[in-house]
Amino acid sequence: MLETVDLCKNFGPVSVLKQVSLCLKAGSILGLIGENGAGKSTLINCLSGALVPDSGGIRLDGRNCCFPDRAAALAAGIVTVPQEFNLIGPLRVWENIFLGAEKRRFGLLRASAMKKRAAELLARLHCDLDPDRRIEELSVAEKQFVEIARALNRQCRVLILDEPTTVLNALETERLFAIMRELKAAGTALLFVSHKLREVKEICDEIAVLRDGVLTNRTATAATDPAAMARMMVGRELARPFPEQEPVSPTAPVRLKVTGLTVPGMLKEVSLELRAGEILGVAGLGGSGRSELLESLYGLHKTCSGSIEIDGRTVRIRRPSDAIHAGISLLTEDRQGAGLLGDFSIARNMALVPHPESRFLLDFKQEAQQADFYIRQLAIRCRGGHDPVRTLSGGNQQKVAVAKGLATSPGIFLFDEPTRGVDIGAREEIYQFIAQLARQGLGVLMVSSDLEEIIGLCRRVIVMRGGAAAGELSGSDITEEKIMYLATGVQA
Repeated sequence: MLETVDLCKNFGPVSVLKQVSLCLKAGSILGLIGENGAGKSTLINCLSGALVPDSGGIRLDGRNCCFPDRAAALAAGIVTVPQEFNLIGPLRVWENIFLGAEKRRFGLLRASAMKKRAAELLARLHCDLDPDRRIEELSVAEKQFVEIARALNRQCRVLILDEPTTVLNALETERLFAIMRELKAAGTALLFVSHKLREVKEICDEIAVLRDGVLTNRTATAATDPAAMARMMVGRELARPFPEQEPVSPTAPVRLKVTGLTVPGMLKEVSLELRAGEILGVAGLGGSGRSELLESLYGLHKTCSGSIEIDGRTVRIRRPSDAIHAGISLLTEDRQGAGLLGDFSIARNMALVPHPESRFLLDFKQEAQQADFYIRQLAIRCRGGHDPVRTLSGGNQQKVAVAKGLATSPGIFLFDEPTRGVDIGAREEIYQFIAQLARQGLGVLMVSSDLEEIIGLCRRVIVMRGGAAAGELSGSDITEEKIMYLATGVQA
């Protein structure tokens, strides 16, 4: 249905796509995998009209075509669910779903018809979301469902999904896969981009591998497995993805103690202890209060009761500046909306949060040195600290966001979805880095939708449900089945 022929795209002297020839078949799901910076997003942007290739061609139904912009691609039936949300915060859910495809009669908007259709699309996704809510009020997972609903609202012949499951839990992912199978049965061609290789194996008929802008492999998923996919992506054997777990002494000092923390409508008397050198996991379904817990500890939500102690001292955290001065850093789950400024340089983003001991005047030399240090430490792929963050791949943007948090020299680091949009090789680097922070004596509190990640990194896990701590697991009790039982209250 859709194919590229010797597609090339350069950004200045850098060749990002090198003669990529790829075809998408009607009624089939093709998985596209590759490391961050391999060219996946650039290829998607060429197919969706966001970028014009420098050479090569695109064919639809065997005919040469050119998409000068996104509108032209949409008109041809090519719909994309982007990795970074393309939603307008002040508008309502139904307004975003119909943006650019509004229902009209006699020139007037048919608001009630659009609300009804939006509700039907969300129900199809089993998403209990009021179409009248504003986007800026939604969680990241809810925003993802709005993006998917907007794509389903279009008459699409080709559906491109760029990392759609990074913020979805297992149940939500299965709902999405059911929709994808329906579209496949109806003859739609689907391109599924993901770093979750088990999901690629489950849902895709074939996989294509991009490495440094070159299409290196294409094979049936039945003939491969996640380990082989990882080797094809990086061109080498990968080490054990999770670092060895070091036991935390029961006498290790308590870095963070939370007692009865309550936030109206979000949290109900949550209590926990986090020791020095510990990676404490927080699991739960979307809307369970897991992200809200981290945000409240960082001063983003006003608490009505409860106490917070850091290193044995009671602190009042009413705003993020209080958290920073108390030695807390937060990696937000929404790096685009709340973590980074895309048009700012890497160096300036890393210096966005002032160090508690910093002076009033900016020190540009120190800012540049700091950027160079973290670029080396986190292996950020870029030309230098002067590069705008928007020019980086999603995984490298995530590393910049981590560096921004480290720049304040925290004693407690709150990670919310630390590997969102990060490839398997870079995930390994981030896992090692989180473990290194724990070895240095930091307390790490980590939220993740990826249960394999929680199980691999944490020796103790708190499971949230309905804004409260539904239970705690440790050691060999940390299994997917027990986590999901506590998260849902339903025995598998």
